[in-house]
Amino acid sequence: MSKPLPEITIKAVVLGVLLSMILAGANAYLGLFAGMTASASIPAAVISMGVLSLFKKHNILEDNIVQTAASAGESLAAGVIFTIPALLLMGYWETFNYLEIAKIAGVGGLIGVLFTIPLRRALIIEAKLTYPEGIATAAVLKAGHAKSGAAEDEVQGGLRLLSLASIAAALMKLGQQGFSLWHSAIEGATHLSRSVFGFGMDLSPALISVGYIVGRNISILVFAGGLISWLVAIPIYTAIHGFQGNPMDAANAIWDTEIRYLGVGAMVIGGIWSLIKLFKPLMLGIQASLRAYSTMQDGEVMKREENDIPIKYVGIALLVLMIPVFMIYNDILPTPELAFLITIIMMIFGFFFSAVAAYMAGVVGSSNNPISGVTVATVLFASLLLLAILGSGSLQGAAAAIMVGAVVCNAAAIGGDNLQDLKTGHLVGATPWKQQVMQIIGVLSAAIVLGLVLDILHTAYTIGSPTLSAPQATLMKAVAEGVFQGNLPWNMVIMGAIIGVIIIALDIRQERIGSDFRIPILAVAVGIYLPISLTTPIFIGGMLAHIGNKMGATDATRKKGLLLAAGMITGEAIMGILVAVPIFITADKYWWPNYGGFGWLGPILIVAIAVWFLTTLKGDKTQLGEN
Repeated sequence: MSKPLPEITIKAVVLGVLLSMILAGANAYLGLFAGMTASASIPAAVISMGVLSLFKKHNILEDNIVQTAASAGESLAAGVIFTIPALLLMGYWETFNYLEIAKIAGVGGLIGVLFTIPLRRALIIEAKLTYPEGIATAAVLKAGHAKSGAAEDEVQGGLRLLSLASIAAALMKLGQQGFSLWHSAIEGATHLSRSVFGFGMDLSPALISVGYIVGRNISILVFAGGLISWLVAIPIYTAIHGFQGNPMDAANAIWDTEIRYLGVGAMVIGGIWSLIKLFKPLMLGIQASLRAYSTMQDGEVMKREENDIPIKYVGIALLVLMIPVFMIYNDILPTPELAFLITIIMMIFGFFFSAVAAYMAGVVGSSNNPISGVTVATVLFASLLLLAILGSGSLQGAAAAIMVGAVVCNAAAIGGDNLQDLKTGHLVGATPWKQQVMQIIGVLSAAIVLGLVLDILHTAYTIGSPTLSAPQATLMKAVAEGVFQGNLPWNMVIMGAIIGVIIIALDIRQERIGSDFRIPILAVAVGIYLPISLTTPIFIGGMLAHIGNKMGATDATRKKGLLLAAGMITGEAIMGILVAVPIFITADKYWWPNYGGFGWLGPILIVAIAVWFLTTLKGDKTQLGEN
């Protein structure tokens, strides 16, 4: 019997922690800017193979451990930035509380890891869900460790492409954000009679890359949601109510105060539909998993590849974690009894939505996981419950609803990521409990730095401003405040819910006829509440992926395209943070010099990025992964 390969080694842990922190910061910027995040598993795997190849001894399981920790940081960032900035936006916090953010993120992330440990056997082994990003990451790891001289060249080639893309996107961000050489977006509006029509496009390589990663289907739906807001709802609204001032300013104001609430209604319906649709398979999966654990004989030696953290320790850890959760809510709410009630409700929501996220990641992947939809539903339910108990006008009640959503959102974000990584481990022969330990390490590493990242970005760009709009956090704040202040535009929420029901009906039809073009409601809802300037480049990125496929892209060139996109996202996001650092240190928003006058350069560079994607997809079929 061969000796198992080492997995949790010092070099793997150190690299995993560093990548978790770096990718958490990068994804935090991307999510606050774009309202969407992207999985970091494949770039983390490539970086790990490149770095660990410098050591005399390293193996595929070490690289898997590194990507497990790194992707945990990236996923936790999504849970944090979708919710916690709302506490600042509503005025409950005056500044970002680093310790409180670390506590909320860490506790929520750990709950997500623990809740999904019993689901590994049910969803990966018995249900055999796809987990597309987990399969893709395993394929990259296996290709990088193939016993041939070409394998090392492929890894190094992928690392070079990732690095080059990061540098290119970082330089573009420095030119635009740091030196103001060109405007960040092209946008404008016009009106026909009383109807205003607005349109725009952000000149962002990261947004094009997000569109490339999510693909043609999702990017079309996100863009369609934007069109519903900007080319249908706003023109109808202004035709009825009129507008004042500049058409673009009027369109932005109407979208912000009225139209985006269509997205709230659609997302709530989407979150509820996700629960309804997945309730039965989830319950069957959980029962199967519990049966497997209960039939194990005491002292039975399990296969290494089937060895999870024991279920009794999972249960004990969850009971212990209820203490810090209770303390979080007890600091906000007026009575310990109410804090305890909210703790129990949060744990129930956390379990169901972690399970939903874990199941959905197996179907559509982590990048398309609907955690924002289920979080909006959670915040709305918590707000209505607390309104009934505390009465209207309670800032503490609105903040507590956001806190419930924050812990649930972090748990759901990690839940989907955990199963995606465990699928990769299952395919490469990893030990589950070691991956689960590294998931915990990745969560705690990212939780430490996210408060500082948020503070740096807020000082430089002001979270909630057009520069860093934080769409989900702004939405969570609007929902919680709207419930307690009684000014939530329920007419728009209800109309959005009706739109959501129509889209769900259309998707059911698509499923029945066997169409490969599905219409997931939450993709459309995201587009409704994103500015049109963000949905346009996402659509272009999805079309680039589609055109590349029509040009005959191979699995190898698609991997190259994915690394190009990941590099673009990482480079732009990290430079966005680095540009903010001197502003944070000096407290001078005008620290960077303004050179201006190069407005033509931004569009030209975006066209060059698009051409780069297409030439990469058409590239040499023998590179990066084809053996």
